[in-house]
Amino acid sequence: MLNIFRRKGRTKRQQIDRLLGLLLISPWLIGLVLFKLAPILASLAISFTNFYMLNPQETRFIGLSNYLQVFEDQSVGYILFQTLAMAMGALPLQMTASLALAALLSSPRLKGRGLLRTLFFLPSIIPSVAILFIWQGFVQPGTGWLEKLIIQPMGLEGFNNMYSQAATNLLFGLNSLWSIGPGFLIILAALQGLPPEIQEAARVDGAGPLERFFAITLPLISPAIFFGIVINLITVFGGVILLDRGNVFSGSASPYDGYVSQVMFRQYELGYASALAWVFFVIVMGIILLLFSTSRRWVYYPDKGGQA
Repeated sequence: MLNIFRRKGRTKRQQIDRLLGLLLISPWLIGLVLFKLAPILASLAISFTNFYMLNPQETRFIGLSNYLQVFEDQSVGYILFQTLAMAMGALPLQMTASLALAALLSSPRLKGRGLLRTLFFLPSIIPSVAILFIWQGFVQPGTGWLEKLIIQPMGLEGFNNMYSQAATNLLFGLNSLWSIGPGFLIILAALQGLPPEIQEAARVDGAGPLERFFAITLPLISPAIFFGIVINLITVFGGVILLDRGNVFSGSASPYDGYVSQVMFRQYELGYASALAWVFFVIVMGIILLLFSTSRRWVYYPDKGGQA
């Protein structure tokens, strides 16, 4: 009888804990439904209409016309290729920087590791728009800090076109390093969770630091690397920056996002912009599913007896 009452008490306690947990996360759940799921579903419905923001009263259902227009738009293919190329260039840079920083700051010989981890993570919580304006002020021809403080005192000539494709790619790559904070912390946590006995055994067998890192450490933290790749990939592809029209900056670091923003804010074709966004969503999900399908070949999961 005592066991029965204990089970009942434990079940009631679990129910109370679940209710308390739901109560505590209810603000997040309400925000998710109102400010995330509802706008997402609304954009899907709008993508099947000819919604024009200057004449919303004339909105009507047009079926798949917006999606057919996406495939007929000659600009979409070029912008999509440019976006994918920039993402594939920034992603290895982000992962390499995250791995290098995590390996450096996990060393017990390094002093002030806690402070350094905080300093390296802080830029990731600064809005990307602010960071982009900082870089713009730094490299602006004629008035930028780079030219005033470094180039002119050294008697060098500054570059005159910061909006060229090469300059844009360089700034995009540098700007992408400001968002490696979450991925860096994930990899750092994975490094700190490795059993020290494995490293000691490899050291006794004569393995050097580089051999231990590439042959032992990287395979063991491959789940964290895989998660970081997915997170950074989504971050690099970006999100449309919705700013008020009083701001001169209404684009995005992602070319595709910039095109969606242009269609929405300059052409006011919200229906077509929603279709563009959903096509891009499908493409990004396809890339992520492709990554998951290949992960079983290189991601190590100890609880599954090795690779997934």
